[in-house]
Amino acid sequence: MMLYNLLILSIIMFLFSFVFILYSLYMYMELFYLILEWDILYFMSMKFSYMLFLDFYSMMFLSIIMLISSMVMLYSLEYMNFDKTIMRFNYLLILFIISMCLMILSPSILSIMLGWDGLGLISYCLVIYYHSMVSLNSGMLTIMCNRLGDIGLLMGICLCSIYGSWNLMLYWFDFSLISLMLILSALTKSAQMPFSSWLPAAMTAPTPVSSLVHSSTLVTAGVYLLIRFNNFINYMNLNIYLLYLFILTMFMSGIMANFEFDLKKIIALSTLSQLSFMMMVLMINMNELAFFHLIIHALFKSLMFLCAGDFIHFMNGDQDIRNYKGMIYMYPLKSLIMMFSLFSLMGFPYLSGFYSKDLIIEIMMNYKLSNLFIYMFFFSMLLTISYSVRLIMFLMMNNFNFMSYMNYNSSVIMIICMFILFNYMIFYGYNFFNLMFNKFYFFMMMLDKLLVLEFYMLGIYLGLYFYLNKLIMYNMMFFISNMFFLNNFFKIIYLDMFKFIYKYEFVIEKGWMEWMMGLYFKKMINLLYYIKFYNKIELNYLILLYFLMILFLFFMIM
Repeated sequence: MMLYNLLILSIIMFLFSFVFILYSLYMYMELFYLILEWDILYFMSMKFSYMLFLDFYSMMFLSIIMLISSMVMLYSLEYMNFDKTIMRFNYLLILFIISMCLMILSPSILSIMLGWDGLGLISYCLVIYYHSMVSLNSGMLTIMCNRLGDIGLLMGICLCSIYGSWNLMLYWFDFSLISLMLILSALTKSAQMPFSSWLPAAMTAPTPVSSLVHSSTLVTAGVYLLIRFNNFINYMNLNIYLLYLFILTMFMSGIMANFEFDLKKIIALSTLSQLSFMMMVLMINMNELAFFHLIIHALFKSLMFLCAGDFIHFMNGDQDIRNYKGMIYMYPLKSLIMMFSLFSLMGFPYLSGFYSKDLIIEIMMNYKLSNLFIYMFFFSMLLTISYSVRLIMFLMMNNFNFMSYMNYNSSVIMIICMFILFNYMIFYGYNFFNLMFNKFYFFMMMLDKLLVLEFYMLGIYLGLYFYLNKLIMYNMMFFISNMFFLNNFFKIIYLDMFKFIYKYEFVIEKGWMEWMMGLYFKKMINLLYYIKFYNKIELNYLILLYFLMILFLFFMIM
């Protein structure tokens, strides 16, 4: 009965996505927006209210979330069919979608925090869903990195109290600390350096969750936060430093993806690369273009994960791409959909990814940036093409490696979900481009266009080279696979932090503090009365001396 209700819910969400698309187009054409405010509590000069801000950005992104979520829920009905705790999975999935909707619809930092914290908590529950040691460690890494972003939002809430309102759209953030806190929150949630290590680790979640998380919900929350408040945030002349931080993240993820053999981790690293791509566009104040690429990326990345989940289902859970090969002979339709989604990631002409990536490349080349940044930018784009070609070669070419793994059980529901997203991916980019950017297209010189084409051809050659030379740069594999030692860095930090918590609990709270202030407090007061009776000393001075001694011991230990 519950599965039937989930089927009805997914169909309703799909219909709502279509309605939200039409309503967002109406808002864009009529320059119309709607603000709804619910006053909850007045406390002195502060007003606690829940706000909803409905405009083109929020409604369009909400429609994409509803579309992808409905397809993922339908897909998971078959993919998680034999799971004994499928009801827990579905409840967590619904709560995850609700948290993301709460986050994107509100301009108030209080209600943003409600959805933001819900995303972090439920993502932890989904990452540890299988309860293995690997998933538990990955969940701990995910929740600890995301809590840093939550601290940034909590500090932003405290700092916004200075202005008397938590509505982030009421004023320009001249107060640089609020801008810094929002940027910190966006960096952690979107896994930019040095907080990148949690995103590949979160691949221990079920594949339908990965499709939802890496396309339109958790990792895009930070990008959406900066898109929404990009006109209100003062970057404090940090744009150029953040640009180099993002291009370094994109370069690192591209290098790692070319040496990775885990199918889901390769797609996760491509997500990290595209998030850095969007962040770079935001740093040059092109928030409409960043939103355009965010929408297109959500469509082809969700489709890519659904195809990868079907391949993993076919291989009985094996994710090593060295064991695949020849999938185009087994699953011709799904392999074709996977190849088209990878072509869209590469920016193949006249697919959806082409319209956003080509425009971003033109703007970057016309923007006043250093030669070092342009070289790193083009090399990172080359690496994107390289690992996409390498993945196609590993999945599709040659004969199948291990026939004993084969689980040839195709599901009609999974095919329907992928086919619907495939149609959206094919036609969405061109129509969205004509709607928003047809009048603002930048034309490059012919030599610059040929330079882009040469880099594309070089990326294809590099991908074939990585495919044929599997042990290249073997001595650097430890450095590359550990995300340039970021994984080891966070392990050391967590170890020191847990040691500090252990010492604080057993040395202070259960040690001298318990002896001085806990169960023995009454005995100490009785002792002070005894001293007063015999030495004629005022009790107030003795109590003051007692607390001064406690403070002295506390600062000595800290």
